[in-house]
Amino acid sequence: MRILVVGAGATGGFFGGRLAQAGRDVTFLVRPRRAEVLRARGLRIVGPGTEEALLRPSLVLPGELDGSYDLVLLSVKARALPHALADLAPAVGPGTVVLPFLNGLAHLDAVTERFGSAAALGGVVKVIASLDADGDVRLLDTLDGTTVGDMVIGELTGGSTPRIERLGRALSGADFGLTVSTDIRTAMWHKWAFISTLGALTTLMRGTVGDIVAAGGSRLGLALLAETAAVAKAAGHPLTEAQLSRIGADLTLVGSTDTASLYRDTAAGLPTEGEHILGDLASRARALGVETPLLDLAALQLRVHDHRLATAGHRPPVAH
Repeated sequence: MRILVVGAGATGGFFGGRLAQAGRDVTFLVRPRRAEVLRARGLRIVGPGTEEALLRPSLVLPGELDGSYDLVLLSVKARALPHALADLAPAVGPGTVVLPFLNGLAHLDAVTERFGSAAALGGVVKVIASLDADGDVRLLDTLDGTTVGDMVIGELTGGSTPRIERLGRALSGADFGLTVSTDIRTAMWHKWAFISTLGALTTLMRGTVGDIVAAGGSRLGLALLAETAAVAKAAGHPLTEAQLSRIGADLTLVGSTDTASLYRDTAAGLPTEGEHILGDLASRARALGVETPLLDLAALQLRVHDHRLATAGHRPPVAH
């Protein structure tokens, strides 16, 4: 199976790198600047709990694709999605499957509009990692000292098919967790509810979960969770009591260093995925008749942040 990974950031670099280590036929589609780093240093996966992995992956630049692939793993920021879809289009043939790993659900419309509903799968990934100053994929410490790398895939129509079972076999055994779900849309909604809650909390309060708890803000996290959970429930994908309890514990954990990418991008003065993650969720809440005043406030704050950057001449990057 020929696999094209679009984007070699922390997420694409980790999962694509692990697949390449496991002997899969993997090629990375990257922009020239990222290609320079990977050619100079290789793709390195470093951090606690893992031996440093140095790979010399197959790379291709936009405009250089010379045929279709069996599977495309799409791992870019929402703001880079239009450029990424245009770049990868030559790799999509009649039997190609496109598996995006973006947050939220809005990207599914863009993928299916471009390549057709039959080509798209649903996916959820979790990896605690970032690109460091050298461009390496650095796995990060968690409070309990563990690292996480998990992938869930499924047919958007639900159920099991020979195609998804075949893809499950192709992606398994690569040093990350792999689950084939018969209800991937629910899995995507549940992740969306979690990252929206954490993103809204840490961007509103400008700090880690531990900072917010220490300042007496535990109730805010739980109030945000109640809003996002209400939207998921109204959409037909309710979180279980066990999930709500676990997320609530994470949001009120003393000493937690957890933040969301929305907060990290804001703190770094970068454009955010606020509209894709929070704005879209708030819009769906209104359509479903669910009141989300705290979520609306967080979405507005990020909208102001991104507007300020745009009017100052800071345009979102298209690199992946």
